[in-house]
Amino acid sequence: MSNQTLRIAIPNKGSLSQSASEILREAGYSQRSDSKQLTLTDPENGVEFFYLRPRDIALYVGEGTLDIGITGRDLLLDSGAKAEEVLQLGFGRSRFRFATRPGTVSTLADLNGRRIATSYDGVVRRFLEERGVDATVTRLDGAVETSIQLGVADVIADVVETGSTLRQAGLEVVLDPILDSEAVLVTRAGAALPAGFEVFRRRLEGVLVARTYVMMDYDIRDERVEDAVALTPGIESPTVSPLHREGWVAVRSMVPRDGAQKLMDELWEIGARGILVTDIHACRL
Repeated sequence: MSNQTLRIAIPNKGSLSQSASEILREAGYSQRSDSKQLTLTDPENGVEFFYLRPRDIALYVGEGTLDIGITGRDLLLDSGAKAEEVLQLGFGRSRFRFATRPGTVSTLADLNGRRIATSYDGVVRRFLEERGVDATVTRLDGAVETSIQLGVADVIADVVETGSTLRQAGLEVVLDPILDSEAVLVTRAGAALPAGFEVFRRRLEGVLVARTYVMMDYDIRDERVEDAVALTPGIESPTVSPLHREGWVAVRSMVPRDGAQKLMDELWEIGARGILVTDIHACRL
C-alpha cells in the first residue's frame, strides 16, 4: 500500500453505523471502541477513519475533503454532492414509497399539484422532475406521518418497511417505489481514485463474497464426480483430490450460502458422503 493515508468517512450513528464498523472489522481494519470517538488512525493498514453524520458524508467526499465514504444511496442522491457510488455493501436496505389517505392517489399524474412532505426532498424532487410531475415538495426532519393530518401535506414520501406505522396513521402506500436504497461506498465523481483505494475495495469485496458463500467439502465415488461437480461448480472450478480409499475422491467447492442445505440433500442422493459446510471469513477472488 502507498505511504499516503487513505481518509475514509464512516457513519457515526444510526442504522448504518454498526454495520459499517462490522464490515470494516471483518476486512481487517481497526474500529473505534468508544462511540464518542470522532477519528481513528490505523497506521498498519494506511487508513484514517472519520466518524461523521451519515447525511454529511457524501458532501465531504464530493468536495474532496475526504477520499471515500460509506453512506446510504438515499443520502448520496439526496445530497446532490459530486460523489458517486462505486460498490454496493449489502446492508442498510430500505425502500422509499409514497403514502397518502386511501383513495387519493392511484397514478403518478394524481401527484400533480399536490403537496408532498419528506425528509429526502432531493430524492423526491429528482424523481418527480424525471417523470414530468409538478408538485410542491417540502422537507421535514424526522417523522412525516402526521404532516397530512396536520394539513401540511397531501402526500408523504418516506422509508416503508412493513407499512404498519402508516396504516396506524390512516395512510396507504401508493404507486411504485421511489428508490431502493442500501449502504454504498462512494468516491468523488470524475476524480482519479485515491492511492490505496483498490486494496480497500478488494478487502470489502472479499468480505461480501465470504458472507454470500460457504465452503462445501464431500467425498464421492469416481463415477459420480461429474454429476457432483455439476451441482457444485464453484467460483472457477472445484478442487478434486484422490482419497486413500480406492474409487473415491474428495471435492471442495465454494457454493452460495442460500440453498446450501438443499444442495447437501442433492449430493447425498447421488452418493456423496462426509458432506461438510464451513464459513468463509475472508477471501480474494
